[in-house]
Amino acid sequence: MNNVYHIPAMLKETIDGLNIKPEGVYVDVTFGGGGHSRAILEAGARHLYSFDQDKDALNNAIEDERWTFVHSNFRYLRNWMDYYGVKEIDGLLADLGVSFHHFDCPERGFSFRFPAPLDMRMNQTAKRTAADIVNGYSEEDLARIFYLYGELKNGRQIARAICQARSKSPVLRTEELVAASRIPAERSKELARLFQALRIEVNDELGALREMLVAAGDMLKPEGRIAILTYHSLEDRLVKNFLRSGNLEGNIEKDFYGNNLSPFVLVEKGREASPEEVEQNPRARSAKLRIAEKRPMINNR
Repeated sequence: MNNVYHIPAMLKETIDGLNIKPEGVYVDVTFGGGGHSRAILEAGARHLYSFDQDKDALNNAIEDERWTFVHSNFRYLRNWMDYYGVKEIDGLLADLGVSFHHFDCPERGFSFRFPAPLDMRMNQTAKRTAADIVNGYSEEDLARIFYLYGELKNGRQIARAICQARSKSPVLRTEELVAASRIPAERSKELARLFQALRIEVNDELGALREMLVAAGDMLKPEGRIAILTYHSLEDRLVKNFLRSGNLEGNIEKDFYGNNLSPFVLVEKGREASPEEVEQNPRARSAKLRIAEKRPMINNR
């Protein structure tokens, strides 16, 4: 098993793109192994708040008086910043990739590579697991999440196969799900998408992302920057739309003269890892980096 908690993709490009200010207050909403957080502090940030809902991330704590760990889902960004008396931030970073730790820790149930209980909870105190969804959702609802979150065109067929299997006995483990889905082992990309769909549903990842983006947009100071690393088309489309337009729908408003009224100026429009980095860290292959800066004149519409 890989003992590396996580290797951040495009670390230098991300930190450079944040344009860290010595007196600035920053937020890393995806602490994980702490690679990005350490780099932000090394770049001279006055204070950094790092979020992570997984208690395992506490093992990577940073000994620095400028650092505050927030053990919470990043959807509660605004609540926690209010708690700490922070009304504005100079920058925010989100690495939306699942940590190596989660994929490589068999008992967490994130990967079809290991026999394990069907768990997939990022927050281990949450009640709903992947097994609850697999055994409790209707065939129609399973088909919907497989299609929407896994982009599986045969989602209905997979859902039907799982429902047939669970009618005989509950599907409680990763290997049982693989067998129930009837996806051949050699179609590993399809299995990965099936597990991705369940993980997104278990953790309400897209709902949390939407709430965090809106809060971050409101809290960001003029000329402050937001840097986000995405790893699949669903989250990337959401981030792209928000940074282009300032709203979740991606609707670009224009003034009488046709000028874009988005509160953001794009700095990086979907940068990908270099071939050299991908060779060293194959999991960076699917990463896209998007960075935007808040305009000096904020449109309070």
